[in-house]
Amino acid sequence: MILAVADHTRQPNAMEPGMEPQVQENIATSRTEFLASLSSKVIIAKELVTRCSGGDQVTLDNELQATIKQLEAVIRSMAVDLSNIPFYNFGNQRNADIAMNQFSQLLQINTNHPRLSGEGESPVSASHRENIYEGFVKAMYDGTHRNDAAEASSNILSQLAETLQPAYQGFFCPLTKKIMIDPVTIETGITYEREAIVEWWLDRSSENVICPTTRIEIKSTGFSNNLALKNTIKEWKERSEATRISIASSALSLATSETMVLDALKELQLLSQHKRHNMEHMHNVGITQRVEQLLRHDSVTVRCEAMHLLCSLVEDEDRKVIIAKTRALTRTIKMMSSYNSSERHAAVSFLLELSKSEMFLDKIGRTPGGILILITMKFNKEADPFAAEKAEETLKNLEKLPLNIKCMAENGFLEPLLHHLSDDSEEVQMDMVSYLGEISPEDYMKTYVAERTSNTLIQMISRGNAIIRREAFKALVQISSHPPNSKILIDAGIIPIMIDEIFLRRIHSEPPDSQEEAAAILANILESDAIDFSNINVNKNGHTITSHYSVYNIVHLLKCSMAEEVNVNLIRIVLSLTKLSKPLATVVSVVKELDLTQTIIEFLNSRLEELATVAAKLLIVLSSHIGYTIATGLCKTQGQPEGLIKTYDIMRISEKQAVSANLISNLPHQSTPLNLALLHQGVAPLVLGRIQTIQRGEIRVSNTRQAEYYLEGLVGILVRFTSSLLDPEILEMAMSRNLTSVFLDLLVRPCGSSEVQRLAAVGLGNLSSQSLKLSRPPSEAKKPSRAVNIFSKSISVLNREGSRMVLTCPAHRGVCSSTTTFCLLESRAAERLLACLDNENAKVVKAVLSAIGTLLDESVEVEGSVRALSELGAVKNVLGVLKVHREEDVLQRSLWLVERFLEKGNESFCKDIYSDKVLPTVLVSVFHRGDGNTKKMAENILRHLHRIMNFSSKSFVM
Repeated sequence: MILAVADHTRQPNAMEPGMEPQVQENIATSRTEFLASLSSKVIIAKELVTRCSGGDQVTLDNELQATIKQLEAVIRSMAVDLSNIPFYNFGNQRNADIAMNQFSQLLQINTNHPRLSGEGESPVSASHRENIYEGFVKAMYDGTHRNDAAEASSNILSQLAETLQPAYQGFFCPLTKKIMIDPVTIETGITYEREAIVEWWLDRSSENVICPTTRIEIKSTGFSNNLALKNTIKEWKERSEATRISIASSALSLATSETMVLDALKELQLLSQHKRHNMEHMHNVGITQRVEQLLRHDSVTVRCEAMHLLCSLVEDEDRKVIIAKTRALTRTIKMMSSYNSSERHAAVSFLLELSKSEMFLDKIGRTPGGILILITMKFNKEADPFAAEKAEETLKNLEKLPLNIKCMAENGFLEPLLHHLSDDSEEVQMDMVSYLGEISPEDYMKTYVAERTSNTLIQMISRGNAIIRREAFKALVQISSHPPNSKILIDAGIIPIMIDEIFLRRIHSEPPDSQEEAAAILANILESDAIDFSNINVNKNGHTITSHYSVYNIVHLLKCSMAEEVNVNLIRIVLSLTKLSKPLATVVSVVKELDLTQTIIEFLNSRLEELATVAAKLLIVLSSHIGYTIATGLCKTQGQPEGLIKTYDIMRISEKQAVSANLISNLPHQSTPLNLALLHQGVAPLVLGRIQTIQRGEIRVSNTRQAEYYLEGLVGILVRFTSSLLDPEILEMAMSRNLTSVFLDLLVRPCGSSEVQRLAAVGLGNLSSQSLKLSRPPSEAKKPSRAVNIFSKSISVLNREGSRMVLTCPAHRGVCSSTTTFCLLESRAAERLLACLDNENAKVVKAVLSAIGTLLDESVEVEGSVRALSELGAVKNVLGVLKVHREEDVLQRSLWLVERFLEKGNESFCKDIYSDKVLPTVLVSVFHRGDGNTKKMAENILRHLHRIMNFSSKSFVM
């Protein structure tokens, strides 16, 4: 019969296929039917347990497994019923309590019988017990929501646990009505909470002592500890809390609503407070992993509560191991960036707890963004004081790992590194100084770093071991690279130490890196424009950095077989010294004395681009003093001078390219051997091609000024060739490449550089100076070989037979062209040059005036030139220069041109000069303040203007 009933009770099991209609038929449609159904299943379950507990052992052994399976089926059926019946079908709380009390009796069935316990497990196994709890939780929450309650009860889970694990009436203190913690029994045999009975008696000290419950007078207020009851209550609490944990775990597993999850989290938070055994139980049943998954929940509230619970669960080191195996850390750091302050606070509090464990020091530091967010929080104290305080504590904990200190420094928080650099063990200092040499803080922080560390680093160099010295040198290289730090380092006394390191280098067992880095530090300091280093002492003998002693020793090292990296920094030091006139003269003298020019030229062939670049810079500085020596040395060096131009990527412009081109440009232009060497190596077409490429914008440019500098060098190389036009080969190249047109184009489109315009004007002037020699005598022709240029100032004549003569140039008295004679008039270059006289750059104006002056030289037909230039408006342009510029060279050339117009032009050509009202004022000013030549020219012009009487030299001498 029992088996038949058991089979019937299995019909509602929704887990079996094909049984859904029967499940629906067996669900009670009323409260009475539901309670009756649940009670009947409890009775069946009890009968099954009784059957398992009694009877013949042999018989039961054969049927035990089948009976247990029937019992499990009944339990599953009950759980399904509970999950499918709305909570309102209980009618009221009392009916619900009745149903759950009956069910709790089943869960508390004595399972001490050996055949029931098996391997120590109850017939109600852990997995089935979990199913039962889930059924209860789902039923109660479904009922609450289906009643459309305003909000779910916050203690549903605790009420359910109290029902399943009810407390006996004897656990409660008669006075406090609360479960006792420290029960004591008085004379009447009644048990109370110790504190409660003592307080009750104290309040009634003047009266007779009576028992609060029986009201019987007692003779003594003494009592005895009720250890049995105390232990019983303790055991019950542990069982109750374990049940509450299991129910909350079931709620987290279901997670059918946000309310259910929040109730479970709050219940678990309450149970975890200061109770080690509860936290261990939570870890054992897998709650930690479930809570970690809730950090990805859509609800901010759920995420915050989950984080609060995790914070409680990881107080012990062993529990942190479990967290370390999850993705909680990554989620926490992401939550720290939340705009919600509650979520942000929960995350940073949890991270602070994790940072107390050495296990997490490295994990936090290696998690992208972790330390950066903490630093941001720390510095935003006004916006969020709580987060700032927690972040600061966390960062302090993270300082225990040196790599974290490095990460902090890289993210802008240098204080920990600077603190440990000076106030920690030698091992830690070694790490800190190493990090300091690797990081590159922002400029505004570099000065602060220099102020804090300069003295410490210098002491490390002076007294530290080899490893610390090496790292200290690297750090000082980094610090000295910021120009404002130069004065700080000088005041700290670094110059003599670096000089000793470069010159003497007493520790020979170390690699030569220290000498290289000492030179780099000294070069960085001297390159700063913010200091005057002319009087900086380098030793106790009174020698300064600019004295012959220092310069000689530094330059002499270049002659030695030094590493290329060391030579780079030595040349940088020499270049810095050349910024002042006195040490520049010393450098030139020492270079000559040591015959070092060829050595520096050899550096141009170095594979180390930086060495070749600084060597070219030094040669540019020296070119104004020993330019011909350098030019001769270049021609003698293998691979030069063409190597300065040809061996580069044509699609990009590097600093080495720009400097090399300017080196050739700055050497004396009259050095015909160098010019011919460049010509024979095919440099001219290469330069022209690159100029066109730059003008078309086809070369990658990362630095605009560098591109301009490169173009200036290329144009300067072309100008070199115009200084050697007496050589037939160079002249032929200038004609075939039409250099007049090239310079004219650069004059009009200088690519933003005034220097290119100046060089173009110089080139046109050099070409124009040869026009008279190249112009052919006129000869008869039936008609011109080309159309007449309307801008040409040439003269056309007819012979007796009426045939047209070849056009002649008014300035050069022959046949001119822009290609073969470089004539400024024929090529319209004169017109373009005059337009450039309004340039604000005096150097450009000076070069333009010089080029125009080639048309008024004594060797040319000055009257014709004056006529042609006057028609182009030259007089007004030159007068405009006099009103703007006061530079001596510009004044001389302007006045010379005005004087030539007055001497060689007629009144119509010079009417602008006579009518200009400002010119006399300018001339008087020049006459008063100008030098000899300028004053003389101003006097002559004033005489032409009749502002000074034209006395005969025989009768009057001024």
